[in-house]
Amino acid sequence: MKTILITGSAGFIGFRTTQLLLEKGYDVIGIDNMNNYYDVKLKEYRLKELTKYQNFKFFKVDIENLEALEILFKEYPFDGVINLAARAGVRYSIENPFIYITTNILGTTNLLELSKKYGIRKFVLASTSSLYAGQKMPFKENLPVNTPISPYAASKKGAEAVAYTYHYLYNIDISVLRYFTVYGPAGRPDMSIFRFIKWIDEEKPVVIYGDGTQERDFTYVDDIAKGTTKALETETGYEIINLGGNKPYKLKRVIELIEQYLGKKAKIIHKDFHKADMRATWADIEKAKKLLKWEPKIPLEEGIKKTVNWHIENRELIKEILV
Repeated sequence: MKTILITGSAGFIGFRTTQLLLEKGYDVIGIDNMNNYYDVKLKEYRLKELTKYQNFKFFKVDIENLEALEILFKEYPFDGVINLAARAGVRYSIENPFIYITTNILGTTNLLELSKKYGIRKFVLASTSSLYAGQKMPFKENLPVNTPISPYAASKKGAEAVAYTYHYLYNIDISVLRYFTVYGPAGRPDMSIFRFIKWIDEEKPVVIYGDGTQERDFTYVDDIAKGTTKALETETGYEIINLGGNKPYKLKRVIELIEQYLGKKAKIIHKDFHKADMRATWADIEKAKKLLKWEPKIPLEEGIKKTVNWHIENRELIKEILV
């Protein structure tokens, strides 16, 4: 493989995955619609970092736009597609479910149809641990995930189903990666760790939905990028694969670590637990170990420290970002 299309390349996971592939010598064509779901300044920061690489080209394209996508498929001989473009966020999906369906299902279908048309044999699809709501932990890939509790999760389930159809009909090799609570430098400002660091550093109240005992299988972004790259480079047929930290931590523990590395104390405000949130997540990663030869390397303590250090180095940028 040499030339890879990465959608959502200015997004959090897309940015780090693109960087990793560029450093490995791939030619990467990155696309992103640069939407304003969260502050575009952060996407522009990531994109500026990527444009330092000679083997990277960027186009502002929406995966919902089939005609614009096809221009790229005609122009570049892609060896693989990594679809990281998505509408993310459980709570916002309840307010505006329509864009989740069009981006996450229609957009994925557009990419799969063009992959079929132009003979691209490898496709990696980003999915989510949100599908496991209500299941027994640790979450295994073979659990029935037929009752999503948010439009976001439902749209990801739909994307997975469409992907299987294209594998079955056209023999496209597809790896579906269910990510577990990804965090790290230049993360999404709508996610808890970015917000907690910013609020504590700026001595603003930290809002927690629930009592802080809810648990997440936090996974450092570099580990996720490496797992995604391994999926690109591995023939799997059609497989759903968990990528997670393999150990759940309470939100309280995360806040303690942030306080420690910032040297500041959090002022916490508790609000009611949100109905569409999950109480806990925990990935079973045996399949990733077996198929991808992958497991996470960065423990939570190290990952939070790296993330806090990035925040400190980029305070001026972060002050301007709304959360």
